[in-house]
Amino acid sequence: MDLYVNLAKHTIESYVREKEIYEPKKSELTDEMIQSRSGAFVSIHKNGQLRGCIGTIQATQDCLGAEIIMNAISAATRDPRFFPIEEEELEDLEIHVDVLKEREKISSSKELDVKRYGVIVEKGMKRGLLLPDLEGVDTVDEQIAIAKMKANISEEEEDISLYRFEVIRHE
Repeated sequence: MDLYVNLAKHTIESYVREKEIYEPKKSELTDEMIQSRSGAFVSIHKNGQLRGCIGTIQATQDCLGAEIIMNAISAATRDPRFFPIEEEELEDLEIHVDVLKEREKISSSKELDVKRYGVIVEKGMKRGLLLPDLEGVDTVDEQIAIAKMKANISEEEEDISLYRFEVIRHE
């Protein structure tokens, strides 16, 4: 299993079963997890359906490993769209970790590609993010509309700032 996914999986299992934050052994971490800082998203699916997804656009922890651990706990227990994951569900979960690369301001939606780039939509203090290459999101217009909805920005609003970013997806 991918080390990034393994870290998120062990974190979720430890937190759901014992309410303890998982402490990985050094052998379970890559150099990147120890030495770099980055935003990351942890997505949890059960039977092909989203069960939790929480992440950070920019690093909030001392290292990427800690970012994954905190976001895995949040995805499993604090995603407001879902009830917290219960122990009986653990064996049925599919987990993905997306490590975000630097975001880049763009001037037009023409600079987006739903398969390659995620999008961040901003208007004042409101901000919505959508990861790239998501099932059911086939056009840039859909991608922007969903990000606007997440940010509570009117779909008709055109005076927005757009950013794109790439991810390294771990499955």
